[in-house]
Amino acid sequence: MNDLFFGVHGQDSGVLLQLFLHFGLLSLLAIGGAITTAPDMQRYVVGKQGWLSDAQFTSSVAIAQAAPGPNVLFVAVVGWNIAGLAGAAATLAGSLLPSATLALAATRFGDERSDSRGMRAFTAGMAPLTLGLLLATGWILTEPVRDSVGPLLLVPFTVAMMLKTKISPIWLVAVGAVVGALGLAG
Repeated sequence: MNDLFFGVHGQDSGVLLQLFLHFGLLSLLAIGGAITTAPDMQRYVVGKQGWLSDAQFTSSVAIAQAAPGPNVLFVAVVGWNIAGLAGAAATLAGSLLPSATLALAATRFGDERSDSRGMRAFTAGMAPLTLGLLLATGWILTEPVRDSVGPLLLVPFTVAMMLKTKISPIWLVAVGAVVGALGLAG
């Protein structure tokens, strides 16, 4: 029961502070949403700290992405799996507070200068940056299943369907679920 509320690492305040600070720093780099920083989250919590395995990290992201609600919920699941309820609070607060504060300030700044050439150039330059971060995230999330043919076919299929059709992404998620249920993705 203790692990349910306090996670694998108990109530270690050092772990909570590390989670809050690292996720807070990443929130300032989250152009395109929190999911774009998943590769560094994985590097930190799996590779550097060893708090989760690759499979646990990927499962945390997958569970949160499948649930209804905001895209950022996966950080709470990662935190929960590391340090229970306190870990979820630390990662969520770290992911939301700095970026929300910066977004508020940047919005005010941008609104005052929306017609300037510099602001238009900055806005146009964010699209390729966001795309690159999303591709890096996709690469990290396929790590546990890269030896299988299913994911290698499913990823380009999904990208092509999103680019060439107006099909709802939920149907592509369903295709991925069927591939996983049939054991073709692992």
